[in-house]
Amino acid sequence: MSKSTWAKLLSTNRFKIDNGCVVSSTTHASLDGADVLRTDFHIDYDRVVFSSAFRRLGRKTQVHPFAKHDHTHNRLTHSVEVASVGRSLGNHVGVRLEQGGFLPKGYTPSDIGTVVQVACLAHDLGNPPFGHTGEEALRAWWQKDDNGRFLQGLTDDEIRDVTTYEGNAMSLRTLTRLEMYRHLGGMRLTSASLGTLLKYPWTSSHHLAYDKGKYNILQSELPLIQKVASDLGLVSLDDNRWARHPLSYLMEAADDICYALLDLEDAVELDLLSMTEFENILTHVVDIDNLKSINNPMQRRGAMRGIAIGYAIHDIANAFMKHHDELLTGKFSHKDLLAVSSNNVQNTLDNAKQIAQDKIFHHPSKITTEIASFGCLGLLLDLFIPAVHAKITGQPLTVKNNLTLKLMKDTPIREYDTLYTGYMKVLDFVGGMTDNRAATLARELSGVGMI
Repeated sequence: MSKSTWAKLLSTNRFKIDNGCVVSSTTHASLDGADVLRTDFHIDYDRVVFSSAFRRLGRKTQVHPFAKHDHTHNRLTHSVEVASVGRSLGNHVGVRLEQGGFLPKGYTPSDIGTVVQVACLAHDLGNPPFGHTGEEALRAWWQKDDNGRFLQGLTDDEIRDVTTYEGNAMSLRTLTRLEMYRHLGGMRLTSASLGTLLKYPWTSSHHLAYDKGKYNILQSELPLIQKVASDLGLVSLDDNRWARHPLSYLMEAADDICYALLDLEDAVELDLLSMTEFENILTHVVDIDNLKSINNPMQRRGAMRGIAIGYAIHDIANAFMKHHDELLTGKFSHKDLLAVSSNNVQNTLDNAKQIAQDKIFHHPSKITTEIASFGCLGLLLDLFIPAVHAKITGQPLTVKNNLTLKLMKDTPIREYDTLYTGYMKVLDFVGGMTDNRAATLARELSGVGMI
């Protein structure tokens, strides 16, 4: 039973959009079988890495907006590091699955590692400028009294999608719609990779989206994800909500490890945290005394970080296998794998997250830029949403409207667009910008500094 379940969960099937319908797709590699060293999951990896959305992560905020220090993480370096940890986690679990007789014929432990690596690489593709603050800014615009009029004519589900910008959902939209085969299935990744990306496998209208403020599936991507979920055999829990793919828990754990530990390194580099505080957090998983001989602080931090990550990887892989059957059947009831990991790992990551909240996330050096992001992104929506609304509803376009629409040349509004598809194009356009591009464009459009 487990082996057949894993055979479905590791599906290499791909889907595309053809005349509005979700149908099977394929790749040249699977057609001719010539490239035996490049698996379907390697193809997924390459498609993500060579996408423009992935490249733009290099100028998107991880924690510190517009950080000038060379060693400070951005979304690109964060994603690469999460993918590295995710691959190691997947490889560990893959070996254990093989040893337990769970791995289907034709698959290797490294296939598990690559699937998790792909999902980790792609997990932040939908993050807007200025990170989570950018998400809040794009949501806040719709709460202004005057802006509610632009929602007339949308269904309740469409209103939820448009007014609750969610980076996780936009990551999935980027993969399945915006990159490569635009509006025709996007990158057309394997079902296994897409399923592993679904940390919140429900729509914006599901009650869990209200409870948690998180979701992965927009109405525009729902038909494709319904096909993917069926292909993978994901357990249906209720209307348009599925049990998570087991490997999504490894992606989540890799992300948690990296942002908890690596954000602390950034804080030390920026003098927001002392070296002593950094060491104290890691005492549960690192023998600090054995590293005292490393005199260079950066090298010592690197050594401690490496040991801590290695400890966490081994521990979480054990937790995954301990709860293997629950994960496989959709009956895993805990928040995440960290909740069932050892006390040492839990305490270390919890303490790291807490000190980040206390000393990093609310530091004055961040707050000013985060407040400014509301004005920046709000100004852009002030221009684009009214212009798109006028165009689609057939109202006379002002000169300003026409000029604004010309800025969206890569995502033009077509005669067949509805208000929903038009607004989603605005969110694609604005949300896809780098921090630098959004700030520069807002400044230019405001008229400030014209001379």
